[in-house]
Amino acid sequence: MQIHAIETGNFKLDGGAMFGVVPKSLWSRFKSADENNMCSWSMRCLLIDYGNRLVLIDTGMGNKQSEKFFGYYFLFGEDSLKNSIESKGYSLSDVTDVVLTHLHFDHCGGAVSLNRNTNRYYTTFPNATYWSCEEHWNWAIHPNEREKASFLKENMLPIQEAGQLQFVKRDGRWSKNEIFPGFKIFFADGHTESQMIPYISYKSQTIIYAADLLPSAAHIPMPYVMGYDIRPLETLKDKEIFLKDAAKENHIIFLEHDIDKECITVRETEKGIRLSETFNSKEIFGK
Repeated sequence: MQIHAIETGNFKLDGGAMFGVVPKSLWSRFKSADENNMCSWSMRCLLIDYGNRLVLIDTGMGNKQSEKFFGYYFLFGEDSLKNSIESKGYSLSDVTDVVLTHLHFDHCGGAVSLNRNTNRYYTTFPNATYWSCEEHWNWAIHPNEREKASFLKENMLPIQEAGQLQFVKRDGRWSKNEIFPGFKIFFADGHTESQMIPYISYKSQTIIYAADLLPSAAHIPMPYVMGYDIRPLETLKDKEIFLKDAAKENHIIFLEHDIDKECITVRETEKGIRLSETFNSKEIFGK
């Protein structure tokens, strides 16, 4: 098995929205903001080569939205989903499976592309099965007013229309079965309904793709919950289970949105769970 970090570009979001009820006087110790209170975040995906399968977790924001749309999120950087995958020696058609942790646009936007000549949408990965959760899918295609701006139908419906959509079956907090060898899903309900958090067995370790359960290392303290979360008290439960287990088992947490830190471990302290060590992906996965 080979694992690769896939950088798809960076964007900006309001610091207050990202840290919820925590005041800027506290969160600014861990995360800097510009003069407009915007903080920079990554959209870092994970590519897993099993030999007979090539699995991508999340797809970033993509590039098919309007200039006005991107003007709200200040997309920046030289990286893109396609270029990053190709830089690892693969093509888009090599990807056999795409696991979408949830369907907010910054996680699934790259799953579907737009032919600007015909104005038609098509799946970016023509040979892939796209994996979601039925509970979350139904939640996303019939969105509530709180999340409506994050669930864009052009990011989702073309997958179903192409016949490439399959669902991971949920059994309580965990997936009923492993999707791939050593690949299971923890379901978290605080950020959005049935967000999928992949746990991947790699050599003698477990790699956790944190998605929006833990957007960055700055979000480790329990009260640091995003204002975007639909059920913040549920997020606290999700985080406690997740972080205490990660500390106890010394799991490696792969961070999707932390622009400075790719992989971390956490530890239990008298003040609660705190950051232990920081690694770049090459230290964990090799080149």
